[in-house]
Amino acid sequence: MNCATFSKYSLLDLAFTVIASSTFLFDVGSDMWVFGVLLSFMLMSSVVVQLFSWFWLKYDCELKDFESQASARNVVLFSGAKRVKLLLVLHVFQLGFFIRHISAIWQGFRVWWREGCGSEYAVYLTHDLSMLRLIETFCESVPQLTLMMYIMLHSNHARLVQYVNVGTSTTSIAWMEVDYHRSLRSFLPDKDNQGWLSSMVYFFWNLFLIGPRVAAVALFASVLHCYITAHFLSLWPVFVTWAWMQDTNFMDSPAGEWLYRATVGLIWYFSWFNVAEVHTRGRSLIYHTFLIIDTSILLATWWLYRDAEMTQSYAFILIISISLCYVLGLLIKVLYYCCFHPKLWKPTDLGKVTYYVTDGVEPPVDIQADNASVQTINKRMGRHAANFYTTNTLSAIKTNECEATNSSVL
Repeated sequence: MNCATFSKYSLLDLAFTVIASSTFLFDVGSDMWVFGVLLSFMLMSSVVVQLFSWFWLKYDCELKDFESQASARNVVLFSGAKRVKLLLVLHVFQLGFFIRHISAIWQGFRVWWREGCGSEYAVYLTHDLSMLRLIETFCESVPQLTLMMYIMLHSNHARLVQYVNVGTSTTSIAWMEVDYHRSLRSFLPDKDNQGWLSSMVYFFWNLFLIGPRVAAVALFASVLHCYITAHFLSLWPVFVTWAWMQDTNFMDSPAGEWLYRATVGLIWYFSWFNVAEVHTRGRSLIYHTFLIIDTSILLATWWLYRDAEMTQSYAFILIISISLCYVLGLLIKVLYYCCFHPKLWKPTDLGKVTYYVTDGVEPPVDIQADNASVQTINKRMGRHAANFYTTNTLSAIKTNECEATNSSVL
């Protein structure tokens, strides 16, 4: 080969080679970073859900007569001293949540096959699963949705399938809130079933509040992605401390309760979640005021640091749309509690007492779950339902007051 026929390799050629290699490595590194973040969300979510599942398993095993109540004519995958070690191994390998689903499905099938026999234990399992699915939603689905929006905004380009994925994910998260809400309602005595109209209003309230919050976080991350972790870590301890100050009592052990408060802090970063009785209107007002201020700061930061030329076509419309959607969500929430919130009536020997379903006060001790017996009622979810809703106090029943006090939440 005659080297004279080739041009001389210059310093400029070297520079272009270095730049091309650097951009390739940067592209690979950014892909690995996105994959790593996505993987961390999945791992964190799985660990948190498995911890909750394991704590609840231990609590159930310590309950008096739970073994006999759960085992009677039922398929039991979550009780029995001989199964505890096996279940511990399954939870360590992140399979506990999956086994719970299998147990609930199989128990439900046997209830259908036997035409109702064993339904109490099926209801018990279902209520645990509803809470675990909600925890998984906010530990995995919501952060993944935020990451998806961040990628679209950061690249300033999106395909149709990405828009569909964002819309589907947001809808799924809002619907998960509705499903969880309906599950909690089964703990209320003589409940009014939540109809489709009430459910749809509840759904749109959550859709228009959670969606704008996630979008605002994604916008902030698209211009200052190095600071989004600092932003979360600055708010999360505040939320956890606030949950601690409200003296939450969802779990049966101190370690479990702190896990619950830490999870509540994560949920509050995106959405309101009531955890304690009384004064819920004031806490809700404080929370939404704080979140409006914080979201406004995130949007203002994006507006200042954005690429004005690349975002010129949609920046103003996006800011206005996010703001209007959040305000619309608050208005729908108020409308829900004013016009579409189901009311409860519980007749007693002392007279008829009215129950209004709002956040707050402890319900009567004879609260039942879909005709479940007292021995098989899921008491931790019953306590949580008591905090999520406002009913009359026991003292009001004992003093033969026909008109009970009630409070509402914004």
